[in-house]
Amino acid sequence: MRIWKSLTTCALVVLFASLVPGQDHKSSSAPRVDGIERLGTVNFPVSCAAPVQPSFRRAVALLHSFQYEIAEKAFADVARNDPQCAMAYWGQALSLYHPLWDWPEAATLKQGHSYVEKAQELGAKTESERGYILAAAVFFQDAPGMTVASRALAYSKALGELHQRYPEDHNAAAFYALSLIAMPTQTDAEETKNRVRAIEILNQLFRQEPDHPGVAHYLIHATDTPQLAHLGLDASRRYAGIAPDSPHALHRPSHIFTELGLWQESIQSNLASAAAAERITQSQSANDSDDQMHALSFLEYAYLQTGHAANARRVIEQIKSLPGASTQDIAENDLMFREMYIEETHQWKDAGTLTLSPDSYAMDRVMAYKTRAIGEARSGDVTKAHADIQNLQKAYDEMLARMKAMGGSPPSGESVSQLEAEAWLAYTSGKPDEAVAKMKAAVDRGGRSARMAGVPGIPVSEMLGDLLLELHRPAEALAAYASSLKDAPNRFNSLYGAARSAQLAGNSAAAKHYDAELKQVCGAGADRIELQQ
Repeated sequence: MRIWKSLTTCALVVLFASLVPGQDHKSSSAPRVDGIERLGTVNFPVSCAAPVQPSFRRAVALLHSFQYEIAEKAFADVARNDPQCAMAYWGQALSLYHPLWDWPEAATLKQGHSYVEKAQELGAKTESERGYILAAAVFFQDAPGMTVASRALAYSKALGELHQRYPEDHNAAAFYALSLIAMPTQTDAEETKNRVRAIEILNQLFRQEPDHPGVAHYLIHATDTPQLAHLGLDASRRYAGIAPDSPHALHRPSHIFTELGLWQESIQSNLASAAAAERITQSQSANDSDDQMHALSFLEYAYLQTGHAANARRVIEQIKSLPGASTQDIAENDLMFREMYIEETHQWKDAGTLTLSPDSYAMDRVMAYKTRAIGEARSGDVTKAHADIQNLQKAYDEMLARMKAMGGSPPSGESVSQLEAEAWLAYTSGKPDEAVAKMKAAVDRGGRSARMAGVPGIPVSEMLGDLLLELHRPAEALAAYASSLKDAPNRFNSLYGAARSAQLAGNSAAAKHYDAELKQVCGAGADRIELQQ
């Protein structure tokens, strides 16, 4: 299963410290025209034989849209047709490094090193090609004791030097910007600085090469935070049209749509992406079940925010027979999808049905135990809630140990997830002041609860609003919901909670405002039970 950068830099931070009109995502679901594959425009001249250069450019386009498995095969085809093409082996190596998805295991590093060695043995014919190969060699160097974080830092430095030497090379600039986004950081300020630098580089490239898949794609990644998301909306509405045959290009814009609460755009984006990924899997050109599963996770989330619970349940059922997905992937994602549904619809009595396999990832266990503990606490089962909070802490400690082993600097103190669970346990135990204090501490530590696959969790301010509403403090709850909506606009539960709190606080104007917003967000056909109230 993928561990996305949005998980490792956003969800883990929360846990630890917690336009061109008409050129939008809707064009992405159109069929190919005359059988032509549409992956965007990449200009990447290399010294390889002329007949393989179009294939090389196609492989780079696939790489820019994170179609790694197909890209590696495409670069291998280039190498077969031109055995002297050193850059084909560079491409195969780069296809193994997924900077925003996961950390390469030892076997992957070894394979990447062998590709780079082959590229160096062949000898590139230009200085710029040697610069690309050197950057890959820095990352895939034979140094077993070197952390992946150190490799990523060294790789980014090498790409920065390449970009400085060849500022006219837009691919080098794009790859360098991507490395900045993927750079391991110790503080939020440091990460934001890297994102802003990447945005500066990519915006300049976007004006010059509006059809380059990597430029639009990396702009979306660079702006994928609540504070920066508005800067990525234009790229998001154009990326799917640039590379409509890439499932990731169809899906990725939905991250920005999600941050901005543009649920219908997110739904259309992920429907198109899931369909495209399934076509690739069924064609047997690659197993794209990961992309399909990821798109479906965002689809479920968007359905829940628009009040379409039945559609969300159908998505959960769909993943149980997903083409190409392994039994383990289905089990892990079924757990995550059900967690999301329970949390978003507040079906707390169902939280106890969440079970984990013994070999589950530590992060899986943290999230499952958090949901179980909150559900048990809110259902009045203090004993089980207390036991699952202990299970949560154990899984969290394992996750911190893994982070340290990978070269990170684990933070101290309780996680946001633990503080949330403890707050609800205190509430059920008749300790309202302690409950509010713990939930406010969680708010201070981070913005949202963690979820796998980069799907946003529940804003902690929203959960504070839920707690205050249960404590019959509607005016304070209204303020908490309003705060939540600033960073997570158009969330169903925050809008519903704000409307209800305003009504109970006697603020009829605010109640009407939030009620109208909720109805507009949901539209026709919404079936969540809250709307009947």
